[in-house]
Amino acid sequence: MKSSELFVKCLENEGVRYIFGLPGEENMDILDALFDSPIEFVCTRQEQGAAFMADVYGRLTGKAGVCLATLGPGATNLITGVADAFLDRSPLVAITGQTGRELMHKESHQNIDIVQTFKQFTKWNARVGISRTIPEVVRKAFKVAETEKPGSCHIEIPEDVASEDVEGAPLPVTGFKMPHTDDMVCRKAAEIIQQARRPILLAGNGVVRGRAADALRKFVEKTRIPVANTFMSKGVLPSTSELSLSTIGIQSRDFISCGFDRADLIISVGYDFVEYAPSFWNKGKKPVIHVDFTPSEIDEYYIPQVEVIGDIAANLANMMNEIEPIDQDDFPRLLKTMVEDELKEYAHDTSFPLKPQKILYDVRQVMGREDILISDVGAHKMWIARIYPAEEPNTTLISNGFAAMGFALPGAICAKLIHPERKVLAVCGDGGFMMNCHELETAVRMKLPFVILIFNDGKYGLIEWKQINRFGRTYGVSFGNPDFVQLARSFGAAGYRVQTAQELKPVLDEAFAAGVPAVVDVPVDYRENINLTEKLGRLICYI
Repeated sequence: MKSSELFVKCLENEGVRYIFGLPGEENMDILDALFDSPIEFVCTRQEQGAAFMADVYGRLTGKAGVCLATLGPGATNLITGVADAFLDRSPLVAITGQTGRELMHKESHQNIDIVQTFKQFTKWNARVGISRTIPEVVRKAFKVAETEKPGSCHIEIPEDVASEDVEGAPLPVTGFKMPHTDDMVCRKAAEIIQQARRPILLAGNGVVRGRAADALRKFVEKTRIPVANTFMSKGVLPSTSELSLSTIGIQSRDFISCGFDRADLIISVGYDFVEYAPSFWNKGKKPVIHVDFTPSEIDEYYIPQVEVIGDIAANLANMMNEIEPIDQDDFPRLLKTMVEDELKEYAHDTSFPLKPQKILYDVRQVMGREDILISDVGAHKMWIARIYPAEEPNTTLISNGFAAMGFALPGAICAKLIHPERKVLAVCGDGGFMMNCHELETAVRMKLPFVILIFNDGKYGLIEWKQINRFGRTYGVSFGNPDFVQLARSFGAAGYRVQTAQELKPVLDEAFAAGVPAVVDVPVDYRENINLTEKLGRLICYI
């Protein structure tokens, strides 16, 4: 068979369902081999969108998402999405074409060293130089991408390699079970926890990746230890739980900082430094117990007394058996009330433009427990992370490792492909939406009915917020916008503009019922950003 056919058979063997990407001259043999494959090729409008789709596929399924591009500019356009998967710990395999081997020793059209370029933001990458190595290269790429900590890998295939004949077959896909730590280590960790008077559990993205939310919930129910979550682990404990302290992660003191101030022990579970550095939440250098798949990173503010390494769910279950409930009085309830009141305060706010709190209150009324909200990057991300209630893991997707703008719309396309039975909402700022708005055509072509909600303020609002906090003035953050309603309709999508606070919920209901991709334009009052800064600046912890 041709090498490209063997390559596709290896992808089928890995369970690949979709490949997101663009056609190019140097990947034509792979595309031709896909013609007779059960794998669906999703033609996107730009390679960055393809990489974000593969990124979200990896986050939602735990299996590597796949994206495809040609050489040169096609490959470099993948970089942002591939890097996002690398730092957000999402399994992804990027495939790029390349010029023939006979041209690699000299200057040639569109030829740059993509393998060397991609090394900086992949766990592993390689060029297929010999056709018979394809089964090994593909198997290794998927195994490395999916092994903790998961991330992106990259395979380059020169066009002459893809077109030549080869004999071979895919390698078996063998399972791997993460071991749990020694019982003595679990007992030591449990002893330290039992001796603490005011412990807090910090849940990170590893809990979601490890499908360990159920184990975490049982651990918390038994021990009565309250839980704070990072941006990317929203929903590991339902927001309705009496022990949920909501989200930590904005780079200033927040309500939840009060809980960390009073704590005498932090139990970090699946926590990743790329989301939120320890110096923000552990200035007092309090004792830490590290529970994760991998050993801890080195940091002066994070020196664990015990490291419980291995399968998170198994280790939590083991530790739980050694710990009796820890009574912390009314602290969790008091802190939880502070967080909940902020959202409820704006439930009936009628001011216009709409306050972020009001927008997210109405969004929560429309979305079901299992429905998926995907947040782009911007000021709205901070509000979603802080106050949007999440009840289940992987129902509020936020990029907070690489934190790349343009993530939400392509991600929503993939989320709707995987979960057609659920509502999917992409929440974007006007800046982030315009970075990948062309993928609306992809959504319309694929007949995927989901909703894009745009926080419209005509600015890069998060940078404006930070400029005001730091300099007291702003510069270079304003821009003009198209008519988002007409733009959506020109793609064949539905378009809506909210013109009063009372309209938002019924407009969202109508948009979800439209049966086509829909864009909802919501003017937002980001004066609330500065109000929040001032409010938190006056924060006094009474608990």
